Amino acid sequence: MSKMSCCQDWMSSLPEELWDTPLTELAIPGSHDAMSYCLDINSPLVPSESDCFRILDGLFYCFTRPTIFKWATTQDKSIEEQLSMGIRYFDLRVAHKLKDPSSDLYFTHVIYTHLTVLETLSSVALWLNSHPKEVVILACSHFEGISDELHQSFIFSLKKMFGSKLCPHKVSAPTLRSLWAAGQQVILSYDSQHPLRHPELWPDIPYWWANQRTAKEVISYLNWNKEQGRPEGFFVCGLNLTADRCFITENLRQSLRTITYSNWECLRGWVEEQTPGSGPQSLNIIAGDFVGPLPLCSLIIALNQKLLRKKSSR
Repeated sequence: MSKMSCCQDWMSSLPEELWDTPLTELAIPGSHDAMSYCLDINSPLVPSESDCFRILDGLFYCFTRPTIFKWATTQDKSIEEQLSMGIRYFDLRVAHKLKDPSSDLYFTHVIYTHLTVLETLSSVALWLNSHPKEVVILACSHFEGISDELHQSFIFSLKKMFGSKLCPHKVSAPTLRSLWAAGQQVILSYDSQHPLRHPELWPDIPYWWANQRTAKEVISYLNWNKEQGRPEGFFVCGLNLTADRCFITENLRQSLRTITYSNWECLRGWVEEQTPGSGPQSLNIIAGDFVGPLPLCSLIIALNQKLLRKKSSR
């Protein structure tokens, strides 16, 4: 059996002893900047980029655009492929293009994507129809250029698209068994004030982002956070590396892919040592870059075996 076929229905394949474990205590694979595989190299910069960088991009477009593309691309598999590989948490940065007369929303990471938000999430809804016991966590954030009117229209579209699949926030500790019984498959996190008005929306899920370039620095940051104790509810441990613009300009042959691959073995060793659960230093969602080429999903899913050993030792 292929790795993909093993992982695509991994939640429904978990032992029954874990069906009543809150999702907040399971080890769940996540995709950082999940939609950056379809960035449009010719699209405008997002408004939050600095004026200085905007001028530089205008003057040296032929240099800046390939550079942006190779450092802003964090994934190379489609959302359907990521789902089938076992990814269940998606970091989705949503925006509306400046001066765009349409209400279309796109994903962003420095620049915008080719695909719109609604066509992408429609694909997720279709995949869930074919995998009725799999549960996804969609974390929508950033919302650059989105007015209150566009927020309301987007939320209405999300409710219509996912319907009864949405798990309301009042279910504070959903388990696989409770979600299956209710026919619910989507935890929809929305990083704004709107969850207060819409019970179907969950608030922002904390994301531990190290903002560092090497695995050792990232691990040091994550371990420091672990020492402070895990947050209540869902939270994300980010394995993603970040290079500053000084490093990028001095290392023209490098890319996010090359530094991620060269740091992988160190990150892998750290992941294998982690334990999910309710303990103060246990982890929940672990997100990374290039989740297709690197065996992140299988590593994280395997951590749930440690929960089984805990239960059997009681």
